[in-house]
Amino acid sequence: MEIKAVKFRKDGFYSQTFVFGGEEGAEKFDPKVRYRGSLQNYLIDTGDEVILVDTGLPAGTPEEVPNETSILYTGKDICSYMEAFNALGYKPEQVTKILLTHKHNDHSGELKSFPNAQIYVNEEEIQAEELSGIPNLFPVKFTDGAYYNFPESQKISDGIYMIKAKGHTNGNSIVVVELDGLFYMIHGDITYVDEALYENKLSVVFDDLSAARETLDRVREFIRNHPTVYIGTHTPQGYENLEAKRVMDLNNPVETIFAEVDFSKQEASGRYVCSICGYVYDPEEHDGVAFEDLPNDWKCPRCKQGKEKFNEA
Repeated sequence: MEIKAVKFRKDGFYSQTFVFGGEEGAEKFDPKVRYRGSLQNYLIDTGDEVILVDTGLPAGTPEEVPNETSILYTGKDICSYMEAFNALGYKPEQVTKILLTHKHNDHSGELKSFPNAQIYVNEEEIQAEELSGIPNLFPVKFTDGAYYNFPESQKISDGIYMIKAKGHTNGNSIVVVELDGLFYMIHGDITYVDEALYENKLSVVFDDLSAARETLDRVREFIRNHPTVYIGTHTPQGYENLEAKRVMDLNNPVETIFAEVDFSKQEASGRYVCSICGYVYDPEEHDGVAFEDLPNDWKCPRCKQGKEKFNEA
């Protein structure tokens, strides 16, 4: 069995206010401290099956144009998700299962591109707008009992488990792969960057704050008791941990490499992109109303996050 990263954006950033501010408030942290960001999802080749964990942004999602006030930036395109998938040497028809950590479009964007895949989704998100019209959805009910200190799990295949991990969204899940004595934890935005794992901080993005806290506590307890490689979506630390087979030690954090940020102005289109779920606000689809003219309390129609989570496109 082998786990591979499907890398499609690089050179992004996440501010300390964004990744640490969920419980104490963003104002307690420094917006000028920016951690490295990227976008990648993962592929598991069991030898008998090709299994994906999430499927990237939809083709055509515009790049963002960040500025000094942006609290997050998902990064520059390396290529599309499907181009990154194909570059690993696989064909869409080979994928038999997709394990969806949660509904947001940077995780679910190319589900339709895999015609033979059964898509495993926490039953609480089966009706999500992002999944409307997607065939082959299989509602995961987590009927296989506890997985160590996590109360609810579903065995997918030998050594591969989906774990209920509510908080970031109400249907959030974790995938754990047991391989060569290690536990590879592919998580659905439990943290955006590893610094938040070490510092025991929640991001400002959650559907249920108390559930997010409980989930992070369980993740940290698991890591303390099992040799765990922590594999995320939004930071290059995710694939760096994977490639190094790095076992997390909460008492000895890996040294932080801060983001190198270039705010030189790119040409903007007038559209804005939600950096949480990928929703694109296009004034032409909203009676010509510019994003800047929307009321301050306007929310993303898809993920209900505020205007400050959007960047120019």
